[in-house]
Amino acid sequence: MVALQMTRRFLMSGLVAATMLPSRVTAAGFTVPDSLPAEKQDYSIARQGFRTHLLRRGPSPEKSAALGTPPGARTVTYPGGPHGSIELIAWLSEYQPSSRLKPAVLFLHGGNATGDGHWALMKAYWEAGFIVLHPSFRGENGQAGNYSGFYDETADALAAASYLENLAGVDRNRLFIAGHSNGGTLSLLAAMTRKFRAAAPISAGVNSWRYFHRYSDEMPFDGSNPREFIMRSSVCFGSSLKCPTLLLRGSEERPFDADHELLMARVRDAKMPIDKILLPGNHTGVVPGAVVESIRFFNQFA
Repeated sequence: MVALQMTRRFLMSGLVAATMLPSRVTAAGFTVPDSLPAEKQDYSIARQGFRTHLLRRGPSPEKSAALGTPPGARTVTYPGGPHGSIELIAWLSEYQPSSRLKPAVLFLHGGNATGDGHWALMKAYWEAGFIVLHPSFRGENGQAGNYSGFYDETADALAAASYLENLAGVDRNRLFIAGHSNGGTLSLLAAMTRKFRAAAPISAGVNSWRYFHRYSDEMPFDGSNPREFIMRSSVCFGSSLKCPTLLLRGSEERPFDADHELLMARVRDAKMPIDKILLPGNHTGVVPGAVVESIRFFNQFA
């Protein structure tokens, strides 16, 4: 099992249940709702009409080293953000393009920075025949851009998906997305913006009020505007999910709570398949087994 650095951002297993009225005001000055709104507008359309208001601009809250090139990877750059204005680093698995197109996985890392330990977990994907792209995001590992707490990072993830599907030898009809912890949160938001073949978020957060209630010191945006939280909460956009999805979580984490159950109910009401599996392990230890389970899930479509 690959050891992963434990950080506050990585440990999202403490998310608690939420059940469209204000319940309490946090120390950070924003209201945590008891009931979560269901947005009728498609998330991709909502993103077109929204710009996050950052009160604090700067790098990711997680200190991290500059990125090298881990074994089995090739370092590439992709144009991050909605307009390609930031050049960001990604790791791509080694493969030889051929006329026989291969399925591909976009995997979004946990925490607010990445490193070789995250990449080592990708080995199972390429051994199973997938091309893998593992992107970093704005403000991470000494790179340009401002950390926004899931919103502009979603734009980076979408840009990475476009980069991956246009690589030689990639079957763009078999483009999958997965991610762990913060990366699971981003993978859900990305899968509500554009269509992937399937998605497998691992230990994902679905309610940004809960996350920033716990990590209020990381919140860079205007917390007085509830829309900022809505646009970072996949549970509010369940009808926008655009592909079959499998939610994965560790048995030693807090189990799938009311927020997750509400997300699944809203997705199913929109007639999109979604399921969940609890696997042995804690928040970090579950990842190797969850990667294997995601491969089984993706192979149903690959």
